[in-house]
Amino acid sequence: MDEVTVAEVIAAMDDAYPPHLAEDWDSVGLVCGDPSEPAAKVMFAVDATAGVVDEALAWGAQMLIVHHPLLLRGVDTVGAQTPKGALIHKLIRSRCALFTAHTNADSALPGVSDALADAVGLVDLRPLDEKPAPNIDKWVVFVPVADADSVREAMFAAGGGEIGDYRECSWSVTGLGQFRPTQGAHPVIGTVGAVEFVDESRLEMVAHRGVRSSMLAALKHAHPYEEPAFDVLEMASLPSGRGLGRVGRLRAPTTLRDFTASVKAALPQTVWGVRAAGNPDALVTTAAVSGGAGDSMLGAATKAGVDVFVTSDLRHHVVDEHLRAGGPAVIDVAHWAGEFPWCRQAKDMLDSRFGQRAGWATALTTVRTDPWTCG
Repeated sequence: MDEVTVAEVIAAMDDAYPPHLAEDWDSVGLVCGDPSEPAAKVMFAVDATAGVVDEALAWGAQMLIVHHPLLLRGVDTVGAQTPKGALIHKLIRSRCALFTAHTNADSALPGVSDALADAVGLVDLRPLDEKPAPNIDKWVVFVPVADADSVREAMFAAGGGEIGDYRECSWSVTGLGQFRPTQGAHPVIGTVGAVEFVDESRLEMVAHRGVRSSMLAALKHAHPYEEPAFDVLEMASLPSGRGLGRVGRLRAPTTLRDFTASVKAALPQTVWGVRAAGNPDALVTTAAVSGGAGDSMLGAATKAGVDVFVTSDLRHHVVDEHLRAGGPAVIDVAHWAGEFPWCRQAKDMLDSRFGQRAGWATALTTVRTDPWTCG
């Protein structure tokens, strides 16, 4: 069996961490590399630092997958004289692709916060800040029976008929259509001024709202009528199970002091460490977690009614005001440590997809990219 390609890895990552889940300001996907080239050896890291890139290339990686974007804010050069440009050049020269899954991995199911929740021992998980299911339209098209297949195929090609892991999904029934062409019409079937009856298929399928233009163009191009009859119905937004953060319960109640110690033991050690704010002797039965900087989620954690919120990059005044307002206890972990468990999650996912393919190998970086070095 042939080696896995960069394109195949991208497809698997996009399935697990859909790009449409990324925040508008984010930059995710392929940073550099040729989709047609092999990617049988893949390394995972939170950050694409110089040390990580050197380790990946020394190991022989053909693809480096990271959580944090190397090129997030606008740049006008990736010249080799710049720190980030130097890494891009080194990766390209070594034929190693670089791929990022950032806020799309945060909101995916499972995603970054699921990995953190699993690490600290939470069960019965649900999103802390749920994203609704993607905006979906239902398309209903009336077409002569003889032309139904060609219209159906054209709409599939434009992005219609996708439901989860299923493709080319549609439903149809046959009925009697009626119309009267008026002056100025050029009917394919019937004559001007006369009522016409035609055996027609009512063809239905769903499509993401973002492909409306291509769906409409495909429908009109494939449909035989001068004026096709169709409906586009906006579907209600439904719970998705995806979103930022996770809420869960501990397998057994414990104190904030002991839960903080277990969080510290579960995550990679860092200079930043693990610290808690709240009554150390308070009973903890439920918790929320959010990988990465989570002060914007404090309100959601309060609303969720949990006993403690585990996240990163919390500040003095923010935590003080949160506790004064009656919010749950908080546990602050290093940003890198809280997101590193995701690397194994992504590794395991790709191993399950490609583990039997020729030459397939994956590795987690051993380079700690937490920026704090002593304390």
